[in-house]
Amino acid sequence: MESKLGLNLELVEKARASAKRVAEDTQNFIDQHTTVTVERAVCRLLGIDGVNEMDVPMPNVLVDHLLAVGVLPMGAAWTIGNAMLETGLDPQGVAEAIDRGELDLSKVPAHDDAAVREAVAPYVKATIERINTNVAGRNDFLKEFGDKEGAYLYVIVATGNIYEDITQAKAAAKQGADIIAVIRTTGQSLLDYVPYGATTEGFGGTYATQENFRLMREALDEVGREQGRYIRLCNYCSGLCMPEIAAMGALERLDVMLNDALYGILFRDINMQRTIVDQYFSRVINGYAGVIINTGEDNYLTTDDAVTSAHTVLASQFLNEAFAKSAGMREEQMGLGHAFEMDPEVENAFVMELAQAQMAREIFPKAPLKYMPPTKFMTGNVFRGHIQDALFNMVTVLTGQKLHLLGMMTEAIHTPFMSDRALAIENAQYIFRTMKDLGSELIYKEDGIIRNRANEVLTKATDLLVEIEQLGLFTTIEKGIFADVKRPKDGGKGLNGVVVKDEKHFNPFIEEMKGKVAAE
Repeated sequence: MESKLGLNLELVEKARASAKRVAEDTQNFIDQHTTVTVERAVCRLLGIDGVNEMDVPMPNVLVDHLLAVGVLPMGAAWTIGNAMLETGLDPQGVAEAIDRGELDLSKVPAHDDAAVREAVAPYVKATIERINTNVAGRNDFLKEFGDKEGAYLYVIVATGNIYEDITQAKAAAKQGADIIAVIRTTGQSLLDYVPYGATTEGFGGTYATQENFRLMREALDEVGREQGRYIRLCNYCSGLCMPEIAAMGALERLDVMLNDALYGILFRDINMQRTIVDQYFSRVINGYAGVIINTGEDNYLTTDDAVTSAHTVLASQFLNEAFAKSAGMREEQMGLGHAFEMDPEVENAFVMELAQAQMAREIFPKAPLKYMPPTKFMTGNVFRGHIQDALFNMVTVLTGQKLHLLGMMTEAIHTPFMSDRALAIENAQYIFRTMKDLGSELIYKEDGIIRNRANEVLTKATDLLVEIEQLGLFTTIEKGIFADVKRPKDGGKGLNGVVVKDEKHFNPFIEEMKGKVAAE
């Protein structure tokens, strides 16, 4: 892509190199540790499912046992495979025997490591084949109907009831939506387990469960065939169960997942050591399953100022890119986030928003950037709100954003009605149609506001990344450099679920998935 901003490409490379070194330094920590949810994700991918009579998910039953008897460092794959050799049970049978109190994995005699790997290999292969089939199904759908050029119109449903969500999602798809995001119920990111089955009660959203994923995927495929378009499904794998929910998404063919390296630390007070380890495996899974990840830089601007702190958004985008590459993801799957969140009372705010968006597009040319609508300065005045959303839509079409989360004129009033979504879609379609090629017609003058703003932000982001490289990621977060939020390295939720790996530990799914995409 031709640079309209005259960006200093040496600074871009310097920033990217600093981010890469931060990610490499952090990867040393990741490679030495595992967590309870990483091991639960391994359990799920080995076929362990369901709940016990107390409604505790069976992956939790098994991993809680590993933690209690002191063998979690060996990992789920090794301990399950070892127990399979000793008992003749399959992975589900091992979990059920533990639940009945009939099996203590710390007392099972150790078998040969090669035999342990061989025991779990058929279950690994079956899951890989299932994910391959899912990705092939998506590819067949896109081959039959083609894919949309330009921005995907991305809307949310958030009723709390999966069946009502399906009704609203189908309506949105018929109105023109390309991506349906099912918002999670408030607080699910802080649950250290994944609820089971279809759910009909949630607050501000609907529980992310594998059955809910299956039901919505089925519904969107149905309406997609009616409409002659592939409708993408999005959910959230942030929080204390990042890799588990990524695994569920891979098993049920989700297409987009919220997945940020830092979001849970900054905005949910989840321990940084836990999150950094969890995000890695979740991204390995998402990468293999062909999922586009959405990162959460837009959230920085809800707690910090979008004019003065824009460089922290860019710095985080570089870091999220580097961490995603460390997990083997392709740039085409990195929905790096940013947002239209400047105070509308600020002079030339739109001009600076345009500069920020164009800068992101030029620095990350292959990434399907996720652009978020105005929310912080929505007032409840629906007429002004509709205009703010229209300006946001204009920036998207002028700068070539890809995942365009539609603003709602009733933001700050209530969860959107179906009619609100229809108006938002109509607004975006009108602007995208009438301004389709306007971006390619425009150039930005040398030494003008737009060019100067973009290069100022890039310079500050590069300086910040050099500082982060010197400090290390954990110290950077402790200092509150991102989103003006400070978190201690040994504080927050979930630290007791982090352990140093034993030499016997192995994760067959990282070995099979990293750096690859299913069905390709």
